[in-house]
Amino acid sequence: MSFFDAALLFLAGFVSGAVNAVAGGGTFVTFGAMTLVGVPPIVANATSSVTQFPGYITSTLAYLDDIRHFWRQALLLCVISAFGALAGSLILLALSNPSFRALVPWLLIAATALFAAGPWLKPTAGPEHQASVGSLAGSLAQFATSVYGGFFGAGMGVMMLATLGLTQAGDYHKLNALKNMLAVVIAAIAILVFVTGGVVAWPQAIVMIPGGALGGYAGVWIAKRVPQGVVRGFVVAVGLFLAFYYFTKG
Repeated sequence: MSFFDAALLFLAGFVSGAVNAVAGGGTFVTFGAMTLVGVPPIVANATSSVTQFPGYITSTLAYLDDIRHFWRQALLLCVISAFGALAGSLILLALSNPSFRALVPWLLIAATALFAAGPWLKPTAGPEHQASVGSLAGSLAQFATSVYGGFFGAGMGVMMLATLGLTQAGDYHKLNALKNMLAVVIAAIAILVFVTGGVVAWPQAIVMIPGGALGGYAGVWIAKRVPQGVVRGFVVAVGLFLAFYYFTKG
């Protein structure tokens, strides 16, 4: 790994942490940067899961007071998420890099469209409702989302928030807290599978993780000064660029 590659990856980690703090979508940045420095797509996808994990932890801790009110009821969704993530990550490992590369532009287009539609997919349940988790519809939707998250993480948070809003009761903050809690489970299982499968690029991950930590801190400053729409537009542009890159390269 050259100095230029390391600098690019550190910057990508920083930008990823910042956009996650403001609007989400940091996976697009880390996945794209690793692609540009020549990391194979399956390894880039797996390594992105590792670099995003600390952010999932801190986001969950920020909602700890909310989670205390429903964590027992949410255990079923955690178990479902673990099995879904296991299935998705094992499917990824079963593919060859050329096979996954052929899927990547379509996955990126779908994830970018989902991310762009995020503001219109936010749950609208009123605060008078109590969080209700574990319904059949919610369990099936969460399993499908966690399979996707284990297979390809970009856009997972937006997808999960949308499905939870459709299948669970509770206000936005309760649902977002539940989403963060489940994201930790999905990412942890996927990372365990990826590490066991030997598809994590540790030198690149080690460079990006501190960048992501600094970016997450800076994201608070950015959030107060830059409109979310601008950051969201940047992430959508990155997603479209990567999709175009893979379409033309493939």
